[in-house]
Amino acid sequence: MTRGEELAEILLTGAFVDAWEYIEQFDYLSNVEIYQDIITPAMVIIGLKWENFEITVADEHLASGVCDLILSRLAATHQFETNEFAPTAMFLCLSGEQHYLGLKMVASIFAENGWKIKFLGANLPVQYALQAAKDWKPDVIGLSVSIAPHLTALTEYMEAFSYLPKKPRVLLGGRLTNLYDLASFTAIKPEIIPNIFAVDKWITAFHTEARKKKIEG
Repeated sequence: MTRGEELAEILLTGAFVDAWEYIEQFDYLSNVEIYQDIITPAMVIIGLKWENFEITVADEHLASGVCDLILSRLAATHQFETNEFAPTAMFLCLSGEQHYLGLKMVASIFAENGWKIKFLGANLPVQYALQAAKDWKPDVIGLSVSIAPHLTALTEYMEAFSYLPKKPRVLLGGRLTNLYDLASFTAIKPEIIPNIFAVDKWITAFHTEARKKKIEG
């Protein structure tokens, strides 16, 4: 049995203490590795069980709730140091999109790397997302979409963000990144983030580029 399968079984029991004890044994791994290699596979397995009618919606919600608590506790194990010049990032799910756990992992990785973040969670209508971006002026906006019917909203969000006075870099992730050419759904191209490891690489590249610009003056 894989680690993802083992964790999925524990999450479906709703036992937070057991789930946390399972995760704790991998304290030699980084959070990025735990997110990518253990938690994400577990949630994929649970999603497939729901799609195949092996578990109920209540079971899926129970497992997701425990997973959410695990993510919050993992994030709390790291001291996030930021300063007034730290880059900023805002994270949200498209309207109607309730699957936010992957996005929460992404937001935590940005925080671990010293970014100031705002995690706006699931199902945020475009008008509120746009207002939040106008008010805060983030360097990056991270979007998540996991269900195909919600892709029709992607064009609306991307167009809205294109009118912001300060143009953010828009990152797009979620289960559909490995199934569709998501950039083709909008004329304004987001940067596609297919998995958790890609997030870490993107942040490293961002900071390398920022240092280079600073040196060049």
